[in-house]
Amino acid sequence: MTGRQGPALSRRSLIGAGLGISAAGFAAAGSGQALAAGSDGAAGRDGAVGSQGAGPLSAPDRGRAFLAAAMDAYPDHGSLRLTQSYTDQAGLFSTAFTYDNALAVLAHLAARRPESLARATALGDALLYAQTHDPAYDDGRLRQAYNAGPYTFYDGSPQPDGFVRADGTANVGTQFGFTGTAVGDMAWAGIALSALARRTGARRFLSGAVRIGEWIERTGRTDEPLGGYKFGVDGANQKLPFTSTEHNTDLVCLFGRLARLTGDRVWLERRGRAEAFVKRMWEPAGGYFYTGTNDGVTVNKSPIPEDTQTWTHLALGSRTGGYARSLDWAAAELAVRDHAGRTNSTVPAGQSYEGVTFSSASLVANEDAPIAQDQPRPDRNGVWFEGTAHLALALRDRGKRGDEARARRMLASTEQAQELLGAGQTVGGKALPERAGVVSASSPLDTGFGFGYYPYRHTGATAWYLMAAARYNPLRA
Repeated sequence: MTGRQGPALSRRSLIGAGLGISAAGFAAAGSGQALAAGSDGAAGRDGAVGSQGAGPLSAPDRGRAFLAAAMDAYPDHGSLRLTQSYTDQAGLFSTAFTYDNALAVLAHLAARRPESLARATALGDALLYAQTHDPAYDDGRLRQAYNAGPYTFYDGSPQPDGFVRADGTANVGTQFGFTGTAVGDMAWAGIALSALARRTGARRFLSGAVRIGEWIERTGRTDEPLGGYKFGVDGANQKLPFTSTEHNTDLVCLFGRLARLTGDRVWLERRGRAEAFVKRMWEPAGGYFYTGTNDGVTVNKSPIPEDTQTWTHLALGSRTGGYARSLDWAAAELAVRDHAGRTNSTVPAGQSYEGVTFSSASLVANEDAPIAQDQPRPDRNGVWFEGTAHLALALRDRGKRGDEARARRMLASTEQAQELLGAGQTVGGKALPERAGVVSASSPLDTGFGFGYYPYRHTGATAWYLMAAARYNPLRA
């Protein structure tokens, strides 16, 4: 039906139930400490390595230091490992989302350094291990999330293993129910593996990406009137009825890249099917893309999310034509500025952040009610830093007059957040490098899709910042 869509239409909504924080404990986790300024600016310059004594780390170097710390948090549990998605304070323990790890691979590749390539390769091998050592399936799928290390769950039950369980299977994130498989998560993993295949020439990465593509074709393809590829399956392996613009945008890249790397033209037909769905979601009068459909027949017209405006440009490139107006819509209609004077803001006095929020619904969220049970109330002007990096990268890619200046302001705000927000947070119980890692949001924000984002340092937000700073477009086939 038309109107507000069900939460399941967003890949990220599967994450929402797991943010096990309490309002009482939130303020300390979100507060920033007034650290000395020293950001290298939005151009993504690499500074000297601090361990060499030649000077302070640049903002991108500190972002990479966070990704390294989140990847190396459980050294006693083997070299085969994934990157923890959020700091411990988010209440998700050692959860490593497949999407975030795919982004980490791509951010490491964007650095074009030998040590970064080694990390990207190790993460790619971990994704392949998860694909070939699933406890229940051998069909090419990956799960929504895995456990990167041990912890004790809220009910007192221990989770003693690292990424690889004692029986050799991949440690699926069952405690929070992260056992389903979304087409978007799979697509990003395939994009990461295909990027590794292109960079390294290693056949195993292309084979893994092809298996992902074939799973999506078998599971997601639909002949419903709006076409495209559907959402995926839940933890019980039941197909979900939704079709997402975001997911199909991801497939434009993945299928296009598989066509190029394999030489098999069947992937071009599949790319065309995904692209046709994306273009059916275009609203020419407003200059934006809708989020998708619940039933394959009727377009959902609210909420309107940020990523369907920016990823479409990054994936379609020169084929966007007039569709590139969606960047202007996102920059104008989802713009927010967060500061201590805002209702429910957790930004410390004297600080201010600008960027974009998650969706049109975020701007009208009920600030008198918690985002979800045991979670804080939202700030309508909370900045979503992952989406802000999406937009900054897309503007840089488009390159119209004024785009670079707008992108630099967004990246500068993101770098300030890395400097000042999320101080004292840990991964695997260990302190992080100083001022390393970008928080998900400047203050609690309600996405409008049944979950929220909070000021916890986050692998996904940091990875997107690093790609935007490096002008690295992960969605261009």
